Amino acid sequence: MGVLDGRTAIVTGAGRGLGRAEARELARLGANVVVNDYGQPGRDGSGEASASPADEVVAEIAAAGGHAVAHHGDVADLEQAQDLVRLAVDTYGALDILVNNAGILRDRMVFSMTEDEWDSVVRVHLKGHFATTRFAAAHWRERSKAAGAPVYGRIVNTSSEAFLAGSAGQPNYAAAKGGIVGLTSSTAAALGRYGVRANAICPRARTRMTEDVFAGLGRPADGPDPLAVEHVAPLVGYLASPAAERITGQLFVVHGGMVAVMDRPRVAARFDTAKDAFTYDELDDVLTPYWAGRDPGDTFAATDVLALRHGG
Repeated sequence: MGVLDGRTAIVTGAGRGLGRAEARELARLGANVVVNDYGQPGRDGSGEASASPADEVVAEIAAAGGHAVAHHGDVADLEQAQDLVRLAVDTYGALDILVNNAGILRDRMVFSMTEDEWDSVVRVHLKGHFATTRFAAAHWRERSKAAGAPVYGRIVNTSSEAFLAGSAGQPNYAAAKGGIVGLTSSTAAALGRYGVRANAICPRARTRMTEDVFAGLGRPADGPDPLAVEHVAPLVGYLASPAAERITGQLFVVHGGMVAVMDRPRVAARFDTAKDAFTYDELDDVLTPYWAGRDPGDTFAATDVLALRHGG
């Protein structure tokens, strides 16, 4: 018996890389899996869409004795996102787990980024997370109201450490990933009464999305690769399980043999005016000395312990 027996999960962007590993792990734990992938070969969202990546993962799950069905739609299109949730409900009777993973990259420095490069990345990542969440949330709310009690619902969203460290050449990606954390917190607060738990992960994994980030970190000659996607998938399985009932609105960093629970931002320093309101001169008196001797960006020094600039 698996811990997710009888549950149904959607995994977006599940035709390759991290999403594929997550879909396989959820199936291993007993879940029925709806494998979503638009099937475009380019990591920038380019190329002809293909059904084969999602279909291949479905075949792998079936070969291992699991149950899965493919969905080939664009999750950032609300109509297709609604169809994805409907497919899960119509095929397996209900939806219990939503794992949002789909994304693309179009890297450029902020001073040369085009409108399309900005819009396309924010659309797939942030709007794609919203669109599926919107219809999954409506499903769980309706079920909870009909039952007169909370139901089982799990959301695992995919953010990135890029939103914490800035990721200089990825202003669109960093902004979208920061937005996903905000979306996750809001979703957790709104849906808790219905039994839904929503969390986000910042994975470090070797995929086509991160091939440039980890270009200098080759696979070890001996032993497991700490950046293998299989190191991330178990945390997704755990957060999707009944064991995570008390966990919601949280952000995790995960890779290799490490899982870190991120704290919410804390006040690093506080300054109070001696008058009714600050003047420029008073702010200069208190703030300028505080940053004296520091380099710009030193605020993030504590996060460097987690090597946040590696991205996710």
